[in-house]
Amino acid sequence: MEAVEAKASSGYGKPPWVFRGSAWYQLHLVKAEKARAYIPKEFKLVEAFGYTLGGFFLASYEDSPVGVFDELVVIAGLVWNRPTSCAWATRVYVNNDEACYHGRKEVGLPSQMARFSKTITAISRQQREIKSGFLNRIGIGAKYSTPKDPLNVQVTKIKCLDAEDTCNINISLTSPVSALGIGHWMGPTTRMSLPSFSGATEYNPNLLKYSCQIECRVQALKPLKVSGAFPSTNDDTELSLEDYGSSSHVAKDHENDAQNFSTCVMLSKPILALKFNQMLMQVEAPLVLSQCSNSLETTVSSVP
Repeated sequence: MEAVEAKASSGYGKPPWVFRGSAWYQLHLVKAEKARAYIPKEFKLVEAFGYTLGGFFLASYEDSPVGVFDELVVIAGLVWNRPTSCAWATRVYVNNDEACYHGRKEVGLPSQMARFSKTITAISRQQREIKSGFLNRIGIGAKYSTPKDPLNVQVTKIKCLDAEDTCNINISLTSPVSALGIGHWMGPTTRMSLPSFSGATEYNPNLLKYSCQIECRVQALKPLKVSGAFPSTNDDTELSLEDYGSSSHVAKDHENDAQNFSTCVMLSKPILALKFNQMLMQVEAPLVLSQCSNSLETTVSSVP
């Protein structure tokens, strides 16, 4: 990864950094005892009944300080910092060198370079005609389909380019084909803040806090289907978080172990999927955290 380290992130300029595109934000139930091992001891994990909320953020940026690129953020869980909770990312995959460098050095993210490949399987014309034969005869079949009609399936394949990280994940999006937009209702434009912690990596040892201010139109949709090969094996066996930690699958070193955990988070049980359409996201410069009276308080300094 020397090429990534040698490349400066000058394209980002001064914060806030602005991104435009769309994203999926999917929440999963993650076992607290597993997540706790990958969150700094300074933070208190938000948990209930033995679980925390992890998941992933899959974004496709049409415009950013470094142009078009894709990003997958794997979230280990939520951690507490008064007066709110924040996400902790255990892995970040991008397909842009500058974005990878900037994430590592400036934002303290565990960023890795990856290849994102997208394929779409569309319904055939014959299938469409069979389903809408009657409507075609009355002149509206070409413009109408119901949510139960055949589907388009878009598969995003993500493969890490780091030889030490054997991430190989497939994410399938299934959506109804509807020229009238039935089943694709979007809510009004919504503004939200997604605060996150980062740092404690070999590239940025400081503990940081940063905020993503998002403006978008939100859809609540069926969760994406995730599949993939477990990193520490040589086959394509699909595992869940329940399988993680068994003696036959524990990695020999912490780095591989963290990747195994990230893959298992992706394969764990989803509970909510949100699509952010027409997304405008502003990321502020991260604040450096310092420990004071057994709690973490933000300092007045920021990372430029």
